[in-house]
Amino acid sequence: MSAILISPSDLSTLILSEPTVVIDTRDPASYAAGHIPGAVNLHEIFTFLATSTPEGYAELTEKFADAFGKAGLSGTETAVIYEQSMNSGFGQSCRGYFLLTFLGYPKVKVLHGGFAAWTAAGLPVSTDVPEPKATTFPVDPAAGELIIDAAAMLKAVEDPAVAKLDVRDVDEWIGESSSPYGKDFCPRKGRIPGAKWIEWYRMMKPTAEGPRFKSSAEILAECATVGISPETPVYLYCFKGARASNTFLALKEAGVKDVKMYFGSWNEWSRDPSLPIEEGHPAAALG
Repeated sequence: MSAILISPSDLSTLILSEPTVVIDTRDPASYAAGHIPGAVNLHEIFTFLATSTPEGYAELTEKFADAFGKAGLSGTETAVIYEQSMNSGFGQSCRGYFLLTFLGYPKVKVLHGGFAAWTAAGLPVSTDVPEPKATTFPVDPAAGELIIDAAAMLKAVEDPAVAKLDVRDVDEWIGESSSPYGKDFCPRKGRIPGAKWIEWYRMMKPTAEGPRFKSSAEILAECATVGISPETPVYLYCFKGARASNTFLALKEAGVKDVKMYFGSWNEWSRDPSLPIEEGHPAAALG
């Protein structure tokens, strides 16, 4: 039984049995068309671009502590995050899980299969917009240790014991595109030097009900293809920390013990010309 992923039927029971705040990360139009009853829309979980400077971390903490507090999270409620489906929102529900974990929230779950799984199960949908009672969100500064900055990633480039894991889509990995926002959204295309690559989709598999996370054994098998074991320190990155959050959840569920996130990711790294990159097709770099 997953400690983080929750099924639609279990969520429907949880909502009735204990204090729960359900957060919809989809765009406002999708939310307005129909959502889980009582869910609060917080699309900025997906859209907000963070930088890994002290000022950036302070802004990230302040912004989402305020947003989650306004959503009604005081520390006693279980937060449940969802997106449309596990592969349609670039891991945005998992980004919500990561942000809450980064802030130290004690009880966080992700709806496995997303809103698509909820509707496929025949569960109720609402267009009513709730008015949650704002509260003070509890921040635990010590929880922020799971995030690393560009300086830490640069240091890791010289440390072969740390796996720098790139989980971006293939066109970004091979240097044909700089981001999901457009091929030239960032000034440079390529990879962090020495990075290994597991495209984030590989942590999931198709089912008759849509994409679902693989089992722990299957996820560890994927990791083994690039030399990552449960004991390997792993520093994750993607473009802005969404797809990497999907992988973060997968690796933690599978028992990889030391996983950290470079949340600034390629959006930040590529914009600093002093930071090294590998350009061109990876096969050429291997040659």
